[in-house]
Amino acid sequence: MRRVVITGAGTLNALGHDVASTFAALRAGQCGIGPLTCRDVDRLSVRVGAEIHGFDPEQHFARNILPLLDRFAQIALVAARQAVAQSGLQVDDALGLRAGVIMGTAGGGNLTVDDNYRAVYADGKNRVHPFVVPRLMHNAATSHISMEFGLKGPAFTVSTACASANHAMGQAFQMVRTGVADVILTGGSDAMLGFGGIKAWEGLRVMARDTCRPFSRDRSGMVQGEGGAVFVFEDLEHARARGAHILAEVAGFGLSADAGDIVMPDVDGPVRAMRAALSDAGVAPEDVGYVNAHGTGTAANDRVESQALRIVMGSHLDRLPVSSTKSMHGHIIGGTSAVELLACLMALNDDVIAPTINHTEFDADCVPDPVANKARHASVDVVVSNAFAFGGLNAVLVLRKFA
Repeated sequence: MRRVVITGAGTLNALGHDVASTFAALRAGQCGIGPLTCRDVDRLSVRVGAEIHGFDPEQHFARNILPLLDRFAQIALVAARQAVAQSGLQVDDALGLRAGVIMGTAGGGNLTVDDNYRAVYADGKNRVHPFVVPRLMHNAATSHISMEFGLKGPAFTVSTACASANHAMGQAFQMVRTGVADVILTGGSDAMLGFGGIKAWEGLRVMARDTCRPFSRDRSGMVQGEGGAVFVFEDLEHARARGAHILAEVAGFGLSADAGDIVMPDVDGPVRAMRAALSDAGVAPEDVGYVNAHGTGTAANDRVESQALRIVMGSHLDRLPVSSTKSMHGHIIGGTSAVELLACLMALNDDVIAPTINHTEFDADCVPDPVANKARHASVDVVVSNAFAFGGLNAVLVLRKFA
């Protein structure tokens, strides 16, 4: 088995248009949640979300390309460009055959779907744009990234609701580790902050009306966001040979299915996924210095995840920082665990643990140390990133400080 490292990272989300600005926002405990600006917002009962502001697609894409790109694909491409630039990766014909793309998304071109259903059903139009299908398909971001950088190896999209990005990155990790590819661009993106997307989530009755308060006793639900992140996963020897700067080592991956309820979480599935990831990494629970929790802010998720962490970590949980950055960037659904991996990199490289903001009251049923409201300086060598999806699909990554 080969060692796998991260040599580049990029992002576009409600906290920042790149990694540096996102790190600054995470350190400051900045909240990206605010009033929604989508069409027909007055018809929504949930009117808050973590939108990306100040992003002009025309500054990033040629006019002949832009009609092909739904917002989720735009986000992924911008993040991929940043990741490749940071990594210093030069893809020639030979490397192109050994390099791939694995992206996660839950909604794909959801805004394109929403716009065109409106055009056909509400506006009575009998024609839609010829690029509707290329825009809405879930593999669009993967395909555009592969074309832009000439990546001709393994390329596909993973869609497992809120665990999509972690499942994608876990697959990328396994493929590089086993020699299927030398380099894989991986992560996730989603953009569903349109009328139809929010209206659908309203029906689940899990949405907060004001803000996201993970692990706080007065939590009232999740807040949806938009955005994504992309990373360069690379074989260690390949990275060393070209003198790449290494951000972290991907140490382990665990996954499981609850095989229970389609929406209600179960303790057993997350426990098995976390234990599998730690075992894969060869890491003991007491070696973990930080957990980026799934932490949606719903009553059920936060309680069940906390119970699972207690089972896996034992008494170590009493002194283990566990935060949910969804309190800042919102729940980006299929892209959320990719953005959350940035907080893990920040902990490993900068010794800064991102906080759970909006926390007002301790809940004995939740984690003992949610890093409430303020970032914390701490030396961290091993981090765990959790993602647990509707449908009971769980994916956990373990990163290690590179040495």
